[in-house]
Amino acid sequence: MNLTHLDENNRPKMVDVSEKKDTARVAIASGQISMSQEAYDAIISNNTKKGPVLQTAVIAAIMGVKKTSELIPMCHPLLLSGIHCDVEELPSLPGFKLIVTAKLNGQTGVEMEALTGVSIGLLTIYDMVKAIDKSMVISKVQLESKSGGKSGNFSREIKGQ
Repeated sequence: MNLTHLDENNRPKMVDVSEKKDTARVAIASGQISMSQEAYDAIISNNTKKGPVLQTAVIAAIMGVKKTSELIPMCHPLLLSGIHCDVEELPSLPGFKLIVTAKLNGQTGVEMEALTGVSIGLLTIYDMVKAIDKSMVISKVQLESKSGGKSGNFSREIKGQ
């Protein structure tokens, strides 16, 4: 398999997608953050010094999706048609799961945008409650599914089912 971000002289390059046809593309990514019970309770009760943590994390995730091409060198700037973020409470962890969906009609996929959104959203949660718990762990940042494009569809299989 050839690496698409290297030219014939082994120098970095951005993939040329100008010949690709526009297709509807959707990517869903997720990740989670685990924390102390004290930090979790502060977030749930909306009792943190920095304000509403989960609402701020959703806004940060949206911004992360939109800024992906500024953060990841070989990502194309994209004309996104939709971004959706959802936060699941995981009281048994304790912690939260963040799910980001990115959509567009275009020549290249939105997997990196969904993954970046998840990462930035989770980092925002960490930033906002680090005064309570510096031992939080961000984990399981992963692509759940993607559709559209030349490589076709992908859906993560759930183990044990």
